[in-house]
Amino acid sequence: MKKFFLYSAAFITAIIALCLLAPVAGLLISGALLAAGLHYYTESKSTFGKVMSLVVALAGLVSALSNIPGFIGLAAIGVLFYLYKARKNEKIEFLPGKKEEENPFTNFEREWANLNK
Repeated sequence: MKKFFLYSAAFITAIIALCLLAPVAGLLISGALLAAGLHYYTESKSTFGKVMSLVVALAGLVSALSNIPGFIGLAAIGVLFYLYKARKNEKIEFLPGKKEEENPFTNFEREWANLNK
């Protein structure tokens, strides 16, 4: 019964994510406008260039913040990813390269012991 609910939730979430794919693309374009505006603001030397870059960045920010269906689509994609990992019984790691054995302090102690030999 648990797998039935898992597959049902994944199916519904996949439909939501597919329906909201266009707003997610719009959110991506808005984010690109925001990033471009901020990038050109930091690179600009003239006052006019800085003002125009801020106008572009502000337009991207307002467009991104008003795109609520895009945020819902991103949340649906995130939930779909979580359900996919839950189906495979995999642990979700937010820092995939970091493991307990790779603690920098234990590595330092090991290297220091090797140097002292």
